[in-house]
Amino acid sequence: MLLKKDFTQQTINGVQIGNGMIAFQGIKLNVHCFALDGVLIDTGAKSLEKQFKSFFKQQDLDQVVITHYHEDHTGCAAFLQKEMQLPVYMNDIMIDYCKKKADYPLYRKVFWGKRKPFQAKHIGKTFSSLNATWDVIETPGHAIDHVAFLNRETGQLFTGDLYVQEKTKVALREESIPTIIHSLKKVLTYDFEDVFCCHAGYLKDGRTALQRKLDYLLHLQGKVIKLYEDGLSPKHISSTIFLKKYPITSLSLGEWNSIHIVNSIIQEHLKGSITV
Repeated sequence: MLLKKDFTQQTINGVQIGNGMIAFQGIKLNVHCFALDGVLIDTGAKSLEKQFKSFFKQQDLDQVVITHYHEDHTGCAAFLQKEMQLPVYMNDIMIDYCKKKADYPLYRKVFWGKRKPFQAKHIGKTFSSLNATWDVIETPGHAIDHVAFLNRETGQLFTGDLYVQEKTKVALREESIPTIIHSLKKVLTYDFEDVFCCHAGYLKDGRTALQRKLDYLLHLQGKVIKLYEDGLSPKHISSTIFLKKYPITSLSLGEWNSIHIVNSIIQEHLKGSITV
């Protein structure tokens, strides 16, 4: 299976950015990692380790912090820990999972490679770098252990996979749209300027971009609940709202699907935790 790979890097407002890209049969995926003040934020994918290695070695790194356990964010953690002797920190929820051999579907191993086990330490609610204190903001929804990082000194916010794109059309089975809404509201209470997303990269006017995503999801949530209360089934709601079918749905055997968006909203609505 032939995967096309590419890698670019740039510097924006003092942040060193590495971006690895993979393409196969019309599906293009990418992932960023960021270096600032001795801190590496996320590690890229194992399948792109060769491309990311030179980027890592160019940086003067003291520590690695991880936004969440997914393999495109932790794929090079073992290399950084063993070969570069760097400590790795993350939310403690998935530390034990990351100690073990990678356990996720084949299509993800094809794209992102097989993450090697690594031993992370619990990151806590704040951490320090050479010139700054950082807030660790719990932002679950995309993943149970998801966190964002805010550099208090520079006002730069690193959002992992909280943003990705403004208009969410498909979601992982494990994702919760209502929880993502709560996480977006939470980060928007903080004082920040630049926003760096692990898939979209640097977001110009990042606060506005996050607010637009929040507004979109709130509108989507209200629409799903209204259709459900009108008597439509989740499957019917999904086909009504999301007219386009995406290649990732068939490739992932449904792990990525629009209906997961609908189901997560209905599940929370039935608990009585959503009012519209």
